[in-house]
Amino acid sequence: MAWKVANYNALRQEADGLRTRYQNLQRVVNQTNEQLATLQLFANEVSVAYRMTQKLEGPPDISVEARLVPTMSETVAEYNYLRNSNISRFQQPYARRWHANVQPSIWPVNGRLTGAYGQRTNPFNGEGSYHTGVDLSAPTGTIVRATGDGVVTHARQSGAYGRLVVIEHGRLQTWYAHLSRVNVIEGQEIRRGEILGAVGTSGRVTAPHLHYEVRVGKAPVNPYRFLAKAGISQMPKADLPF
Repeated sequence: MAWKVANYNALRQEADGLRTRYQNLQRVVNQTNEQLATLQLFANEVSVAYRMTQKLEGPPDISVEARLVPTMSETVAEYNYLRNSNISRFQQPYARRWHANVQPSIWPVNGRLTGAYGQRTNPFNGEGSYHTGVDLSAPTGTIVRATGDGVVTHARQSGAYGRLVVIEHGRLQTWYAHLSRVNVIEGQEIRRGEILGAVGTSGRVTAPHLHYEVRVGKAPVNPYRFLAKAGISQMPKADLPF
């Protein structure tokens, strides 16, 4: 009986030790799973932010899922996908060259400057109005080019502007309105001199022309100070009020 009691006590101590080790291991596993789940969520958000996936995967209510965290292989696969995707180009020297041409420095269209920036008479009602850009007259179909490197943030119909393309250049924006066609899509990177559309009469216009705006912090500024340095298209008439 004494031998049985001693043996039982030894087995019980060994079982308690194994139980403690198991609980510690389970705690480590839970912490690792939480870290992996956080990494998976971050990877999905980055993918969506850089348009490498269409949407975040999974149901709106995660409680309906039987498995709450990704496996190790799924997390590693997601990491490798992000590492090898187009996001890597932002870490290359090419990005510095992209930033070298963000300042609008060419004429967007080969045409004549016929509408000044600032106060003018509205051609539709004869009342005073403020013109937030300049009008560059050209035949319908004349190609329109980006005046600087940037990202297209708007490329669709927009009220009186008609078919409108907006390019973000960091702290600057350029607007190209009344287009007959749009050759770019939202989210697309574009370089200075690349075609974004063509002159047209969409929106509220009286004749074919390009309405061109430059904005700083979303506030319109006179585009002529950028156009005057370009000298690639026809220079404006000397009698225009600038």
